[in-house]
Amino acid sequence: MAEYKLEVTTGDMKHAGTFDHIYVTLFGTEGQSERTELDNRGIDFSTGKTGTYTLKTSLTLGKLLLIKVEKDPFLLLPENEWFCSKIEATTPEGDVRLFPCYRWISRGELVELRGGRAVKVFDDDHPLLIEHRKKELTLKKSFYQWKILAEGLSHINHFNSLSELPAEVRFSESKSTEVTNTERITGLELKIKGLLGSSEKWESIDDIKRIFWCKKTPMSEYVVEHWKEDDFFGSQFLNGINPNVIKSCSELPTNFPVTDEMVKPFLEKGSSLQKEMQKGKIFLYDQKIMDGIPTRVYNGEPLHVTAGLCLFYLNPENKLMPIAIQLRQQPSEQNPIFLPSDSETDWLLAKMFIKNADMIDHEAVQHLMKTHFLAEVYTVATLRSFPVIHPIYKLLFPHFRYTLHINTAGRTSLFGPEGALSINSAGYDGLIELMRKALSELTYSSLCLPENISARGLESIPNFYYRDDGLKLWDIINSFVKAVVGHYYPSDSEVQKDTELQDWISEIFTHGVLGNKASGFPAHFNTVEEVIKFITMVIFTATAQHAAVNNGQFDYHFWTPNGSLLLHKPPPTTKGQSSMETILENLPDVGETVIFAAMAWLLSDKYADEVPLGAYPEERFDEPALKRMIKEFQAELSYLSEAITARNSELEIPYTYLNPNQVENSVAI
Repeated sequence: MAEYKLEVTTGDMKHAGTFDHIYVTLFGTEGQSERTELDNRGIDFSTGKTGTYTLKTSLTLGKLLLIKVEKDPFLLLPENEWFCSKIEATTPEGDVRLFPCYRWISRGELVELRGGRAVKVFDDDHPLLIEHRKKELTLKKSFYQWKILAEGLSHINHFNSLSELPAEVRFSESKSTEVTNTERITGLELKIKGLLGSSEKWESIDDIKRIFWCKKTPMSEYVVEHWKEDDFFGSQFLNGINPNVIKSCSELPTNFPVTDEMVKPFLEKGSSLQKEMQKGKIFLYDQKIMDGIPTRVYNGEPLHVTAGLCLFYLNPENKLMPIAIQLRQQPSEQNPIFLPSDSETDWLLAKMFIKNADMIDHEAVQHLMKTHFLAEVYTVATLRSFPVIHPIYKLLFPHFRYTLHINTAGRTSLFGPEGALSINSAGYDGLIELMRKALSELTYSSLCLPENISARGLESIPNFYYRDDGLKLWDIINSFVKAVVGHYYPSDSEVQKDTELQDWISEIFTHGVLGNKASGFPAHFNTVEEVIKFITMVIFTATAQHAAVNNGQFDYHFWTPNGSLLLHKPPPTTKGQSSMETILENLPDVGETVIFAAMAWLLSDKYADEVPLGAYPEERFDEPALKRMIKEFQAELSYLSEAITARNSELEIPYTYLNPNQVENSVAI
C-alpha cells in the first residue's frame, strides 16, 4: 500500500470556497489511482484554507504526471464555483511536487493539473503529457479567438460581454463591487449637484473647482493654481501623462516658418534660434498625425481638432518653455504663429488647442492603442499559444491579470460609440481613424524605451523623470527577464525549435501589427536575445508604460482648462480677438466637463485589489532558482522605489507614476 499526501489550498477571495464534493485522480508513469473523494471531518475547502488529505494506492504510481480534479454537487444546493489555488503532492518516496491551478472550477468540469516545474514543448517525452498538452492547446484555441474591431486596428478577443469571459480572467467580485461603487457614488454626487447632463456653459472658470466635494489630489490642486504658466505647460510634456511626443529639433520643418525675430525675446540674451538648435536646446511637438482626422458633428456643425506645431526652448534655468505655436499644418495669413508676447488669452487659447489635440492623441494612441489594445493582443496570443506549463506562460500571465475584462467592458462604457470618451472633439469615428493611422506608423523600437528616448534625442534633457525612472525600470525588468529566459533557453537553438514560442510571436505579428513588416516587430524568433528584448517590452508596456499614461489622468485633467478632450469653437485665425469669455465658450459645457472629470477619477483611483509590479501571489513556478530570481527582482524594485521616494521629497512637483510601488502588475483599469 502506498500513501500520497495532498495539501489542497482554496483561494482567499470572496466566495472561493465550496460545499460540493471534490474528487481527484492521480496519474503517474506507472499507473493511476482510483477516483477518490477528498473528505475530512468538518468543513472542507473553506476560503483561504489548506486541507491535508491522504490518498492510498495499492502500488506506487512512479513519477507523478497529472492530477485530475472533479467537482460534483452537494445535495441540491445551487452551483457555487470553487477557486482552487494549488495542490501540493508528497509521494511515498518523499518527493514534493507543486500542481498550480489558480482557477475557478464548476460542477461537472474536469480539470487536469500538471506539476509546477515549467516544461517546453520539446521537453515533454511521456505520451500522456504530450497528448494532454495537445488537448489543452486545441481547447484554448477554440475558446480564445480573434475578432476584428475595425479594419486597420489590432485584433481583439472575440467575447462580446463580460458574462462570456471565463471566471479566471474576470475581475474579482471585490474589485467589481469597488469599481461599481465608485461609479455610483461619483454619479450620485454629480446628480445631486445638478451637474450631470447639464448643457449650461460655465459662468466662470472658478466654478469648475466645485465639481466634487472631496475628490482632489495634491497634484490636481497644483494644476488649478499653475495651469496658465508656461514652464508648467512645458513640464507636462516631460513628466505629465503624455511624455512620448516631443523630440529634439535641429532643423525647423519647412511648414513652420518661425523666425529669429519672433522668438528672440524668449531666448538667452544674444543668442539665436539656430544657435540654440545647435546646442540641443530646441524641441518640437508636431501634431501632423491629427491632420485630416474626421471630427464629431455637434449641433449640426463639425467640431475642430488642430494638427498644430509647438516649439519649446530649454532656457538657462532648465525650464522647458513654449515659444511658438502654429495651430494648423500649412502656414497662411489665417494660420498665425502665436507667441508668448501675444495677449494672455490669445496665448492661452493656442496652448489649449495644442493640449486638446495632445489629449486626444494621449487617450486614443498612447493609452488605448499602445497599452490596452497591445496588451490584449499579448494576452490572447499567450492564452492561445502556450499551455499553462510553458515557462513563458508562467512568466507572463500575471502581467495580463484583468486585461481582457477591462478592455471588454471599456469598449462599451468608455470607448464605444456611446461611451464617455466618444464625446471628444474627434468623436468615435475620429478616434478609430487616428488609431488606424497610428498603428500603420507604429514601430517596435518606439515601444522599447531606451530606443524611444534615443530616437527622440532626449538622452540629456534635464528634469525628465519619466525617462530617468522608466529606463531604470526597463533595466530591472530586462535583468529579470534575462535570468528567467536564460534559465529555460540556454542556446539559440532552443528558441528556434520551440514551436509554441514561435506560434506566439507569429500571432502577435499577425493580429497585433497586422503583419506590417515595416513596423520592425519580429514575426519569429531566432535568438535568446530577441526573446529577452521582446518579453521585456511586453512586461514594460503592461506595467510601467500603462502606469505612466494612466495614473495621472485626474491629477492633470480634472482641471479642464489645463487640457480638454473637447473644445467647442474653431481655433483662432487672427490675433487680438480673444478674451476670457472666448476661453469659457471653448470649454465643454457643464455636463460634458463632469463626465470627463468622473472618467479621469475612475481610471486614476486606487483599488484595494491591485497587485503591484513584481508581486506574484500565485505560486506558478516550482523551481528554487526561479523563486530566487523573483525575490531578487522584488529587491531591485524596492531599492528603486526608495530612491524615487527620496528624490521626490526634494521636488516641487513629485513624479510618482513610475515608482514601482505605484505601478500595477498588469493593465487592470
